[in-house]
Amino acid sequence: MTSDLLLGKVVLITGASSGIGAAAARVFSREGATVVLAARRKDHLSALTDELRSKGSEASYVVTDITDAEQVAAAVDFVLSEYGRLDSAFNNAGRGGDRTPLHLMQDDVYDSVMDINVRGVWNCLRHEIAAMLPNGGGSIVNNSSVAGLVAIPAAAPYIASKHAVVGFTRAAADEYAKQGIRVNAIAPGTTRSEITADWFERNPGLEDHVNSLTPQARTADPEEIAQAAAWLLSDRCPFLTGAVVPVDGGFVNQ
Repeated sequence: MTSDLLLGKVVLITGASSGIGAAAARVFSREGATVVLAARRKDHLSALTDELRSKGSEASYVVTDITDAEQVAAAVDFVLSEYGRLDSAFNNAGRGGDRTPLHLMQDDVYDSVMDINVRGVWNCLRHEIAAMLPNGGGSIVNNSSVAGLVAIPAAAPYIASKHAVVGFTRAAADEYAKQGIRVNAIAPGTTRSEITADWFERNPGLEDHVNSLTPQARTADPEEIAQAAAWLLSDRCPFLTGAVVPVDGGFVNQ
């Protein structure tokens, strides 16, 4: 079912090779968007781009490591050179962290989580906003997490990184509202993805435990998260900016 939420919009999606990012590529395409997929895994990006094109969608990809500012700049430049503008961006790329007590957490885990989840969003925001300003505005959605709103045990770097995404969202929304750029965030609850699959595999019983704390008592499908992002990126909510929208089956209400 489609409603042309993103008809005619050029949208950049990071972390588009799997999980929520790949689901977003499919949802946004069905909603009429031209999508540019960015991630590190070329084979995944190529296959998904071919899939979308086979269904009549306009899609392309650019291999990108969001922790590298030059690669992010090149990805945005690719969008501009191919399509002439950047209307919207879904900053979805991120990683989880080891579920380890804070006093036992290793520096390399902290460094990797913060580099991808915080520096990566920082890099994307800077270059996306710079591309949108000459065209009178745009819309950006950052992917945070319920861990950006509340604490969960034994995941301190991840929690800190996702709180930082919320901070970036609110700061950018405030700074660029008058220039026509809306910046919002989604805060997904437990969602089927490579990150959560890894967590569940390394922590038997974790999925059942988390679901028991969620009023809907289930794990989300990535498409459910992507649909929320599509609405936030669309013109259906022009007075909404600086918001952090939980898409979590009611988890943060507990």
